[in-house]
Amino acid sequence: MEIDKIPRWILCLEPEDASFIRNFVLLSGSLKEIAKLYGVSYPTVRLRLDKLIQKIELNDKEKEEPFSAFVKGLAVDSRLDLETAKLIIEKYKNEKEKKS
Repeated sequence: MEIDKIPRWILCLEPEDASFIRNFVLLSGSLKEIAKLYGVSYPTVRLRLDKLIQKIELNDKEKEEPFSAFVKGLAVDSRLDLETAKLIIEKYKNEKEKKS
């Protein structure tokens, strides 16, 4: 497949997310089997899958600015709390408007 034909959401995945998707497909979507493979509980796998779904949905939205998408991705990964992410994005938008 040509690089320009690869969906944007795939290119935005972290390597460990891509590996999770690969394992998920190879194990026919069995969360129980994924839990065994990673040595974690079913709820942990479900949470990981839910976060991955959020990342994909985030990247599927209309052309969002890369910075805003990056900050939202940090919030989805729990690397940044949601309220802080909102504040950062709002500040970024305000600064951008001032420059326009």
